[in-house]
Amino acid sequence: MSVSQAAYDNSRHGLRKVAAAGLLTGVLTPLFQPLIDKIAGSPGDLRIALLALPFAILIFILVRRNAANPWWAAFAAAVLTMLAFVCAVNAAIWIDGQLPGATKPVRNIFAGFTGGFVGSGLMALGLCLLPTGPRDVTAWLPMLIIGTVAGALLAVDNALDLDLLSVLYPVWQAGVAAGLAMALQRSNIT
Repeated sequence: MSVSQAAYDNSRHGLRKVAAAGLLTGVLTPLFQPLIDKIAGSPGDLRIALLALPFAILIFILVRRNAANPWWAAFAAAVLTMLAFVCAVNAAIWIDGQLPGATKPVRNIFAGFTGGFVGSGLMALGLCLLPTGPRDVTAWLPMLIIGTVAGALLAVDNALDLDLLSVLYPVWQAGVAAGLAMALQRSNIT
């Protein structure tokens, strides 16, 4: 086996691990909600940000392990993930409100597209500003595309009224985490 083939196999294996971790955080996130809802007197955006904590921890680990960033950059990436989550939820709610005449599934699809695009887009924009984050837009395209498309698929969860057990939210987090890992690997290569 050639050196490049071995590196490719290791890269694929690493992406599978990242995707599995994303699936796990995607399962934990909705289960976290009843705990977060018990925090009395906290603003809604803070509670939304705290829901993103499992995924933010994964992003912290990915940035810390897959790039030559200082520790503060990994912490900034985790905080940025939580802020992007809040913005994505608020953007999805806003879009939903802009379509009052549309059916619930149509509103959910457009809200999901918007939330997925805003969340993954803000993450990509912020992470590219980190010291060793890739500045090449094409490095972020997989994460942006996966986040947007999978965001629209979340309408299926809404249609099935799945609150605490999301079917596709883990897919979204796995896809975005794998897209981030690919972007970070690309920055290490170039």
